[in-house]
Amino acid sequence: MPAPQWKSFAGVTLLVLAMLVALARASQSSLSAPESPDGDPPGRTGAPAREDGTATSEPPASDDEASDDEASDDRPTGDGETGREATGDRDATVRETLTPELLLVNVAVSQGLFGAVLVAAAWVGSVPPGALGVGTVTLRTLALGVAVGVALFAANELGQHVADALGIDYAEGMRELLTPDSARGWVVLLFLVLPIIAGFEELLFRGALIGAFAAGFGVSPWLLAAGSTVAFALGHGAQGPGGILVTGLLGGALAAVFVLTESLPVVVVAHYLVNALEFTVHARD
Repeated sequence: MPAPQWKSFAGVTLLVLAMLVALARASQSSLSAPESPDGDPPGRTGAPAREDGTATSEPPASDDEASDDEASDDRPTGDGETGREATGDRDATVRETLTPELLLVNVAVSQGLFGAVLVAAAWVGSVPPGALGVGTVTLRTLALGVAVGVALFAANELGQHVADALGIDYAEGMRELLTPDSARGWVVLLFLVLPIIAGFEELLFRGALIGAFAAGFGVSPWLLAAGSTVAFALGHGAQGPGGILVTGLLGGALAAVFVLTESLPVVVVAHYLVNALEFTVHARD
């Protein structure tokens, strides 16, 4: 077997990580963008309020500027609609097309693609499966993964309640968007999307960033676990500050389990259970 190409694999791993964090930041921006009822851009829905509760106004615009603004809002678009009406219709159409099923497929494809890149890099780079924590799956492995997953789900729920009590924002927009509204959607979520997410994220954050880096570069796995935990938290930036904190703690626990067991299947099963329980328990919230 050829010598492992640790540096090449590390480069691909860090590239995938950077792309994942960038995607998370883009999702965070789209979810946090305020949506005004009349279609106006954020910050133009009304006059800002003073400390005494009365509204203040912007400096008055000239008559020409005011007439230009009114004209641009009410100018026909060519089919009899004004610009404001057409924009509102386009926004409504976009929201209607973003069904949970389409979002689930998008997540499955993107995460699956990232995972395929990592697997290909490991194969081309002759990275030993054992370095990634890949081994034989036994009943003991599954049982341990289930036990860890249930315990982490309980801790995760507690962490969310603590974040709420402390007034730390915990955004649930992404989970709400991905929650299916049909039986078919639940099948896709539980048996396709969540396994792909758990498999890819554990391969990246635990198998590659901890296992492979420790084997290839002789770095302490506990030190790598700390760095992986930070990266894991940043990769979930769409969940807000509270979500980053809670997810970071979850990632730290999964990293510790991986270092202690040296088993990727254990943390994959645990990760899957945490996500599956979170969706099913909060489906009616």
